[in-house]
Amino acid sequence: MGGHRAGEVASRHAIDSIPRHLAQAQADPLLPLIGAEEPEFSSATNRLASAIRLANHQVHQEAARHAEYTGMGTTVVAAWLVGPILSIAHVGDSRLYLIRGGALQLLTRDHTLVQEQMQSGLLAAPDAAHAPHKHVLTRAVGVQPLVEVELGELPVLSGDLLLLCSDGLTAGVSAETILRVAQESSDPQATADRLIALSNAAGGTDNTTVIVARLTPRTPGLWNRMCGRLFTSPQPESY
Repeated sequence: MGGHRAGEVASRHAIDSIPRHLAQAQADPLLPLIGAEEPEFSSATNRLASAIRLANHQVHQEAARHAEYTGMGTTVVAAWLVGPILSIAHVGDSRLYLIRGGALQLLTRDHTLVQEQMQSGLLAAPDAAHAPHKHVLTRAVGVQPLVEVELGELPVLSGDLLLLCSDGLTAGVSAETILRVAQESSDPQATADRLIALSNAAGGTDNTTVIVARLTPRTPGLWNRMCGRLFTSPQPESY
């Protein structure tokens, strides 16, 4: 949470804790989940949610132990690929995009006051970008003892491009520009570097994190054959 006390401390705890919990679960399949299981999602997606809930607990406890960290928190967006299924979990206004077939699709929903007002009809979409409270979050990791993690799942295909980013990118770089930059280079790192540079050129008013990953099969043809058998018509639009 840029501009808030010790946001970088909360972020560091989260990015250390989440992959550690996933690794422990892979080593010990009987490791208990943190929080209730959501039966409509796979075990991998539930484990990802568990990891974020654990990170929330650890960040909140760290803030309680140190007065200088009081109120610290962080957003998180996480993607975990298990076979052809992408597990998605997020809290806050960091985002996950899918680029497939020349189109950019947002796979997450911002947890912000502006988003809630838009969904309830209290705020029109054209006015959202100029709303004075556009950065007010409705949930974040570490601020409260418990956190609600939003989950999703998506069948992916070879050639899909995933883009995870903080709101520092989307505040200054349009969706059209993000798509154009992603299509201009086949190098994911070059794409991420270019997007960060554009964000800084647009004012750089917030922290900007960008991760770009291109999905490729380990064995040529196997990935698409698996997806073809399991998912005859993937429908990412519902996520």
